[in-house]
Amino acid sequence: MDFTQFVYTLEGYGLTDALLPFLLIFAVIFAILQKVKIFGKEKKNINVILAVVIGLLVVIPHVTNSYPPGGDIVEIMNNAIPNVSLIIISIIMLLILVGVFGSEIDIVGTSLAGWVAFISLLIVGYIFGRAAGWFEYLPNWLSWLDDPETQALVIILLVFGLLIWFVTKEPKKTTEGRISNGFKEIGKIFK
Repeated sequence: MDFTQFVYTLEGYGLTDALLPFLLIFAVIFAILQKVKIFGKEKKNINVILAVVIGLLVVIPHVTNSYPPGGDIVEIMNNAIPNVSLIIISIIMLLILVGVFGSEIDIVGTSLAGWVAFISLLIVGYIFGRAAGWFEYLPNWLSWLDDPETQALVIILLVFGLLIWFVTKEPKKTTEGRISNGFKEIGKIFK
């Protein structure tokens, strides 16, 4: 048995239909409950039970086909998460390249960081909306964006365009170490 056959066997057991969505929902809900501490500091057992119940409440209707057409949460997640992962990987690669090639680029603290966050929010919202079927049809003048190869080409061109702009723009006369201060500020957000 090779790895491909193993993956098909796992898929036959419901890996992407039941197990992975359940684990994802369980992990997110459990982490939120642990952080918020709604039931108190040492109530890990209650948080586990609540996260398991919420995970099962999402996955069981999917397995039994109880969701209304177009409202299946697991299908929406399975359609949207790969696209969101592509955007996240693109942003991380852009940040790595900026960190390698642009030592004096100030991202945090400028209006550029706000625009990047706003555009990312719009893209992720659009991806989830398309996966949910809210934006089924693009206008005729944007129908060329439905092609996956065109989508990949547009993302690649945007990433390289931003990279070229970061590399070729004139550096400001500021204090040294601004990029490391920017990463420290980003770290403070996630604490």
